[in-house]
Amino acid sequence: MKKNKTSKNWIKRQHKDLYFKHSKVKGYRSRSAFKLIEMDKKFKFLNKNTHLLDLGSSPGGWSQVASKEIIEGKMLAVDIKPMKEISNVHFIKGDFFDNDIYKKIILHFNNKIDLVLSDMATNTSGNKSLDSFRTGELCISAMDLSKKILSKEGVF
Repeated sequence: MKKNKTSKNWIKRQHKDLYFKHSKVKGYRSRSAFKLIEMDKKFKFLNKNTHLLDLGSSPGGWSQVASKEIIEGKMLAVDIKPMKEISNVHFIKGDFFDNDIYKKIILHFNNKIDLVLSDMATNTSGNKSLDSFRTGELCISAMDLSKKILSKEGVF
């Protein structure tokens, strides 16, 4: 499959990116792993008993980081894209908008969710305004879901 100029430029930028390189050295699935590490360093929301839902989880960078901290809790990752297995992380391939997926999430945690993570973005169309709008809609939907399913002291 022939790559267009934009795609080639993105690949070049990725390979020059410090966090991209560092993620490969550390064995992380994505550069976004460092975002979660920094957030947890500051806010300390990951602990061994956390019940965590990772929305838009693929390729699994955040679930991978969280799985090292969460030992006795439960973790569930949900994405419309496939994700390679991570020890101690259950994965559901599907859309969290789907009522059946919502039911599976609730059943998995038995109504006790401490933390919802989301680093979702829509697939880019090339139209920055449209892409930004669609990603914003995903964020709002994840927040709405979080308000329904998080425990009283839960974190989104």
